[in-house]
Amino acid sequence: MKTYLDCYPCFLRQALGASRLAGASDEQQYAILQQVLGILQGLDLTVTPPQIGNQVHQIIRDELSLADPYRSVKMKSTQEALDLYPRLQALIAEANDPLDCAFRLSIAGNIIDLAIIPEADLWATVERVLSQDYAVNDGDVLRQRLGEVSEVLFLADNAGETVFDRLLIETLDVPVTYVVKGGPVINDATLTDAQQAGLDQVARLVDNGSQAPGTILSDCSDEFRDMYNRAELIIAKGQGNYETLSEEGDRIFFLLQTKCELIARDIGVPVGSIILKRG
Repeated sequence: MKTYLDCYPCFLRQALGASRLAGASDEQQYAILQQVLGILQGLDLTVTPPQIGNQVHQIIRDELSLADPYRSVKMKSTQEALDLYPRLQALIAEANDPLDCAFRLSIAGNIIDLAIIPEADLWATVERVLSQDYAVNDGDVLRQRLGEVSEVLFLADNAGETVFDRLLIETLDVPVTYVVKGGPVINDATLTDAQQAGLDQVARLVDNGSQAPGTILSDCSDEFRDMYNRAELIIAKGQGNYETLSEEGDRIFFLLQTKCELIARDIGVPVGSIILKRG
């Protein structure tokens, strides 16, 4: 997915929000915004938004000499999701269609997106998503493919959302390799975040060697790209993975909520939709 002009103010808003979250002084915030404006002045609109976001958040980390500005809020998000975990397990156990319930819960967890939504009511989101119609639903095809493959490559999105992904992985009858970021960016999950959510108990954990949001294949490690190229079936969570992989073929299935008007427009659905879409 390309970058749109409407992305410009979003990059500035993200930079300011992340800077303030990290306790930056007014002088540091100003310096960060000036550098981000410099990037935007020479922006190539053919690149994906996460490629620009990667540069923006690197500026923040460098200016503040802080490796993970979102560390404390990621831990909080994960704990809030873990507090709901027994109730969410019960929903799947009692569902007429446990797999669809697990798909929906994984999508519900995508509301944890601090680049767009500073705070969300998780249980209210769960209740909404469980009763909401899919705007795009390729679930039948995904079910068929899950019965045909020997393993799933699962591309994670955000910390806390990881707990909702764990529920889906526990419902699948096929081994899963769960892929997180190689380093901190926004509230995207790293190995530490995935372990806090208990993903190491249900899946093989690896990182993609990249500190960029989404999955920018050219920025990932050779080991991950080899794993990606060999994968029979890929589940990709969230908007960042959609932005970077939407043209990557039909072995990828995207699970997300459309929280951004531009992504909703690209998919052809309203903002606030729930999506299970084949690439």
